[in-house]
Amino acid sequence: MKNRHLACPMAVATALALAGCGMLPGGGQTKTVNIWLMRDSASEDFLTRFTEAYEEENDGVELEITIQDWTGIGKKVTEAIEGSGGPDVIEVGNTQVAQYADTDKLYDLTLESVRDLGSEDWLPGLAEPGSIGGSQYGIPWYAANRIVIYNKDLFQDAGIDKPPVTQAEWLADTEKLNRDGAQGIYLAGQDWYTLSGFIWDEGGELAVDKGGEWTGALGSPAALRGMDFYKKLQSLGTGPKNADEQNPPQADVFAKGDVAQIIATPSAVAPILKANPALKDKLGYFAIPGKKADRPCAVFTGGSDLIIPENAPQRGAALDVVKALAGEKWQTELARAMGYVPNKKGLASVVSGQEATAVMAAAAARGRATPNSPQWANVEADNPIKPYMTAVLQGEDPKEAAEKASAAISDTLAE
Repeated sequence: MKNRHLACPMAVATALALAGCGMLPGGGQTKTVNIWLMRDSASEDFLTRFTEAYEEENDGVELEITIQDWTGIGKKVTEAIEGSGGPDVIEVGNTQVAQYADTDKLYDLTLESVRDLGSEDWLPGLAEPGSIGGSQYGIPWYAANRIVIYNKDLFQDAGIDKPPVTQAEWLADTEKLNRDGAQGIYLAGQDWYTLSGFIWDEGGELAVDKGGEWTGALGSPAALRGMDFYKKLQSLGTGPKNADEQNPPQADVFAKGDVAQIIATPSAVAPILKANPALKDKLGYFAIPGKKADRPCAVFTGGSDLIIPENAPQRGAALDVVKALAGEKWQTELARAMGYVPNKKGLASVVSGQEATAVMAAAAARGRATPNSPQWANVEADNPIKPYMTAVLQGEDPKEAAEKASAAISDTLAE
């Protein structure tokens, strides 16, 4: 392993078994590729193994990895790409690519996407947010999406021997699960990512682009059908109508053992088992059902893309690093190490031995992302979809509430 260093501000926190902060030793031919990655996106072991292998295979290249926190990252990345000194590679949230591309300071990776990275097989929920105006600026790195986590014992007690595969079956089974003090499903009233999937599954959108002008679209018949299904499902549990899935954390609620189902990413399993280890062999997983048995519901795909700023000092070397991180070998390693969905549909089988991740990977084929507007982050900052959901769940007229929320979305996207 070559002598290299992490950027000093984050070295202690990440402890990637790399050399301490300081200047690289001599040898003017060495290229140092400065990489910004987000905290907890990849484990210490993965980053160490990747760095060792990459430097061994690429003589004269050293990787400097800086771990960043999500809080305040938007301003930090914008300042970096508009500056003059790098970094060379930056991990960004898949739905953030548009706001950075809007600066005209990102390198166009369209050629590499098609020629070297097999973009035709990328998950749409990662690929689409990285494509702006026909050019690919974000290279998909990893994905995660929601599935249904269920309590096998409660299903068995209710006489349900297999998970539902259609939304009609799901509603019927969830109603059966409301028995003997058990709750059929815990679904918070403001889980707007889950609602988004129901809206997309009906053919609706959160917002639409009409000739470069984005407008909210929650009032369309399709979007209203998605909200109506959400209301039916949410009514079969006691989740709060005026809070999201983090208030209280739904994993903690499920861990008590009297909730049959939650909708969450597999990352919820760890806190569930930490709170109640007795559930270890009682957890099951299935894709969120769609309207038809052979087609699971559309889902929001979260995750990260890799971007290269125009000002990257080591652009050529940075391209090679991105190709490695997004390529089959290290996609497989990352997915298995972290429980992620790989960036390609064709790689879903690499996590077949991990039950929850395998279900998530299969469902990811129908993944979507939020509207690809540079202003969407501002919508989420003061999200009008959440109070809209609460209003409908509390009995207000869905059409009127949807039009009010859509107007707020339109105003923000027009800024």
